[in-house]
Amino acid sequence: MDLQLTGKVVVITGGAAGIGAACAAAFLQEGCQVAICGRNQEKLDAFKASMVEAGYELFGCVADVANQQALEEFAQQVYAKYGRIDIWVNNAGISHKTKLLEMAATDWDKVMDINLKSVFLGAQVAARYMRKGEGGVILNASSYASVIPSAGGGAYAASKAAVSSLTRTLAAELAPYNIRVNGYIPGVIATQMNSKRLAEQPGATLGQIALNRAGDAKEVAAGLVFLASGAASYITGTDLEISGGKFAVQIPGEPWEW
Repeated sequence: MDLQLTGKVVVITGGAAGIGAACAAAFLQEGCQVAICGRNQEKLDAFKASMVEAGYELFGCVADVANQQALEEFAQQVYAKYGRIDIWVNNAGISHKTKLLEMAATDWDKVMDINLKSVFLGAQVAARYMRKGEGGVILNASSYASVIPSAGGGAYAASKAAVSSLTRTLAAELAPYNIRVNGYIPGVIATQMNSKRLAEQPGATLGQIALNRAGDAKEVAAGLVFLASGAASYITGTDLEISGGKFAVQIPGEPWEW
């Protein structure tokens, strides 16, 4: 199947590690031009070097996704280098485990800034450049926490639920400009963010998942490549759940015991 991605310019925030890095590699393999940003120069340099070693060119720079000026300057650099922006992935995010009654207001603001405000800012920036061309695709990182929140992770869940809502509104408002907007909901993916959870509670965690295993970041990336491609031309304003069937039924682990 021709995914119609060759030559497309893809921007990925938080693209130097985890799901973001897997997405960058996947789009490069599809023949795209890829630009990433992150907060850590060393991580950016290390990932860029790994892609160069694999035979791909990658543009990357440090940018605070919650800072409007920094995000705009990053986008300007991408546009100056490639002359267009076709796909923008709002992937950057953080998790913060704290009971709501014990959470400092500054920590709440940080979660909302990085997980939610950055999506709002990224969509604004991306849409401005996409409107100059033939349109584009914006993909926003939600989370399974937006479906079922966890006690002790209320701020994170609230930010991701808001992302899912924002995705639907953006899809409607940007549709006249041929810009599709979708979200993606990863389940338990084997990344650094989930490493502690998988180590401490592997049975309980995997028992929630119909496939009875954690997902790989490459499996999430494959979903994003599809959503960004021409094969998904009539899909907008929705979230793609990539969770291995998490809570597909009340006790997903039971069939594994039969």
